[in-house]
Amino acid sequence: MFGINGPEFILLLIIGLLVIGPSRLPEYTQKLANIVKEVRRMASGAREQIKEEVGIDIDDVDWKKYDPRQYDPRRIIKEALLEDDSKPVSPGAPAAVATAEERRPARVVERLPEGQPAPFDSEAT
Repeated sequence: MFGINGPEFILLLIIGLLVIGPSRLPEYTQKLANIVKEVRRMASGAREQIKEEVGIDIDDVDWKKYDPRQYDPRRIIKEALLEDDSKPVSPGAPAAVATAEERRPARVVERLPEGQPAPFDSEAT
């Protein structure tokens, strides 16, 4: 509870008893009990309100489906790369799309005549 172990909790209780004093202790324990009851009532009311508005019971929800740890990017990429893409094509389906290399136009390289220096732009630097 809040990262407090047993001996620390007992020490806090003893310090609390000394600060509050035995005369006011019953009053403060009653206030603490009322706060706990109020928090429980509010939590129960919130649960009922969600059930009414959403129409589902919180206990029936599969929370594992919403766990963000299942969306590990490394696992998703690994599964996508290992996925078998050789699915049969149905008749009447369009032809396969050309790959990027097939669509790329041929590159034209213009060369300078032998012995001619490359152009130099003095304003470029």
